[in-house]
Amino acid sequence: MQTTTTAQGLTVSHHPTVDPHHEVKDSDKHNGQVEMRLGSPESDSKAASVSDLKAQTKGQRLRARVQFATACGSMYLAGWNDGSTGPLLPRIQSVYGLNFAVVSLIFVFACVGFLSGAFANLYLNGRFGFGKSPYDCSGSACQVIAYAIEAAALPFPAFVLGYAINGFGMALQDAQSNGFVASLKDNPEVKMGILHAVSAGALSSPLVATQFAQLPHWSFHFLCSLGVAFINLVSLIAVFGLKTQDECLAQIGQPAGEKGTSEKSQFNQILRLREVHLLAFFILIYVGVEVTVGGWMVTYIIDVRGGGPSSGYISSGFFGGLMIGRVGLLWVNKKASLYPVGERRVLFIYSALAIGLQLIVWLVPSLIGGGVAVAIIGVFLGPMYPIAMNHTVRILPEWLVTGSIGWIAGFGQAGSALLPFLTGAIASKTGIKSLQPFLVSMMVFMTVLWALVPRTARRIE
Repeated sequence: MQTTTTAQGLTVSHHPTVDPHHEVKDSDKHNGQVEMRLGSPESDSKAASVSDLKAQTKGQRLRARVQFATACGSMYLAGWNDGSTGPLLPRIQSVYGLNFAVVSLIFVFACVGFLSGAFANLYLNGRFGFGKSPYDCSGSACQVIAYAIEAAALPFPAFVLGYAINGFGMALQDAQSNGFVASLKDNPEVKMGILHAVSAGALSSPLVATQFAQLPHWSFHFLCSLGVAFINLVSLIAVFGLKTQDECLAQIGQPAGEKGTSEKSQFNQILRLREVHLLAFFILIYVGVEVTVGGWMVTYIIDVRGGGPSSGYISSGFFGGLMIGRVGLLWVNKKASLYPVGERRVLFIYSALAIGLQLIVWLVPSLIGGGVAVAIIGVFLGPMYPIAMNHTVRILPEWLVTGSIGWIAGFGQAGSALLPFLTGAIASKTGIKSLQPFLVSMMVFMTVLWALVPRTARRIE
């Protein structure tokens, strides 16, 4: 047997003939490092994946870019939806004559839709298996229906029903987009950051919604949303053609993902994982904080800081900060992953900075200073979602990644309804000034949840 040492310090053994079923014995371990056996199934699989990606044709690389861009389109629509509510909320209260508690039913119905969509996606993945359900277009179809209802400005019970249908569709789309990008082998961490940066729809929609909020036909803003949703639906059908995820990956020259050997259904395996539930609750609080800032901060600035009708632009500043953070801090996350601090730990730094800035918004009575601080909070909150998704890929087995990310993303979207609703319920009794202490406490809770998420993967049969 001949051995060589690589630049990374790994000892590689070269065998004239290698038994693929060879077991690694204690004598094969040196200082905690296990020899990498040439010809082992694991190394063969990784080598095959790299080889397959290198062997992509020009057409496959182009199709891969088109698929990724289409997935980003789904996230743009999700961001557009999240950024629309804040500037329109004071107008909705005025038109329907509602207090904080009743208008918050918008978020309750959206929450019901999100949770229903998350369970539906998890069941479908568990029922049909990894990659056996088509890249979902029904989510975008639900959003087309929802925006048509909302644009008509029907009586309030029908209006909030549109939010439930919209929430169901968003949960399906969020799950499918995140799961698909996580399954890619070509720079998935960078693409995950870009995917969520493209939720810059939340940057552009407040600019539009703020204008419609001051017009007689305020609900026509949802006609713009309807147009975005329709374009998204047509794009999904044209690019993915209702094919399964494995079929879509095959079109770009990427092999199907690893399959599990457990006799338990994927549904049961995912629900038994503590890591999945911790990550799901972390994302729920994170998304809730994000949408609460973007949604209720406009009302806070108007009522407490004396801002005018154009205060809706502060919401655009916040979501613009999110976009900048998700792209601009990619290099920071990448550098951190190369050093002991790690991507996981850098999230604690972002969280501490965001909490400090939120305290400034709360305690310093400055309209301009508060608006700038809100935008910078967005910068530090921005990278957290993609970091969490990338960590999910690292600590979970490959055959459960798509289903788990689908559940985490879908369940987490409920936070975009739950926390804003709690904000409205509390504000109906204590006033909107309660927004700032509520946000600070939720940011602290979010940080505690992240600390409980395991650092490394555990063995799962």
